[in-house]
Amino acid sequence: MSDSAAGTATIQILHKAVDAFRRREVNYRDILEDLPAAIYTTDTEGRITYFNQACIAFSGRTPVLGDDQWCVTWKLYTVQGERLPHDQCPMAAALKERRPVRGVEAVAERPDGSRIAFLPYPTPIFDEAGELIGAVNMLVDISEQKEAQTRLALMTRELDHRANNLLAVMQGVLRLTKAETLDEYRSAVEGRFASLARANSLIAEGRWTAVDLRTLVEEELHAFTDGRFAIAGPPIELRPASAQSLGMVLHELGTNAVKYGALSARAGEVGVRWDVDENGTMMFVWQETGGPPSSEPAHKGTGTAVIAGAVRQLGAEMFRDWTSEGLRCTLLCGVANLSPSA
Repeated sequence: MSDSAAGTATIQILHKAVDAFRRREVNYRDILEDLPAAIYTTDTEGRITYFNQACIAFSGRTPVLGDDQWCVTWKLYTVQGERLPHDQCPMAAALKERRPVRGVEAVAERPDGSRIAFLPYPTPIFDEAGELIGAVNMLVDISEQKEAQTRLALMTRELDHRANNLLAVMQGVLRLTKAETLDEYRSAVEGRFASLARANSLIAEGRWTAVDLRTLVEEELHAFTDGRFAIAGPPIELRPASAQSLGMVLHELGTNAVKYGALSARAGEVGVRWDVDENGTMMFVWQETGGPPSSEPAHKGTGTAVIAGAVRQLGAEMFRDWTSEGLRCTLLCGVANLSPSA
């Protein structure tokens, strides 16, 4: 083979090698473009040399190749909320210290003001001679994980608060409950604890945030009678503490109705209704009918004390009317005091 032919063959081989390299480079870039994680590269000075489409979605902007430096983001912050200069970001540290940086969280702010928590994975790139030629970085969005951690922390604190509150209420029930015999005492305590359990089951179903008033009333009344009650009122959500207190009021009224009031008679019924006026005051009415005539008791019992304590916790007022038709109780309370946002 002549020198000319050999040279031509060599050039063809080089062209094929270059074409193959370019094809591989295109394939690599296609792969990077398809990845959901934001990936970009820089030169040795930290200037952006490449970014995939996920970088645009991540940062809320289109980086400028050769101009933007260190990171594709608009602004950076530490997890404590302090401003983080781009030349002090993890990618800058990786290039300046010639080492990968791991386990450092940061927060990126987009031009529209929204923020995103992320984990960067900046990694220096070296050539075959060991010379630094740039770096590659991957930004992983961890906002959902951070939000989940925040929700878990809030739920844990709420659970701790609810447990302490429930313990205090149970101690109050034990202290207030009085009876002439051990069996009467046990029955009274068990009934009040059962009421607390029903309220707290609804609280748990509402993920410790809200309890539907109608559902609470139905649960409490079903404990005393099967169908001999009527309920009417608009939808109202109660915060856990309000649901627990109102549940205790309903339990004491129901217990009294079974012993002395409407539910002690075969034809007796209980009606519960509520409404909210233009001033945001809820009127909650318990009306007994079809039972024996009601009369004001000569002595205030344990139930009265339990109701008084629960009404105070609700920030409400309660009025009782002993009529020939049956006991009528009216509870007045600002609905804002009961709501989950209170």
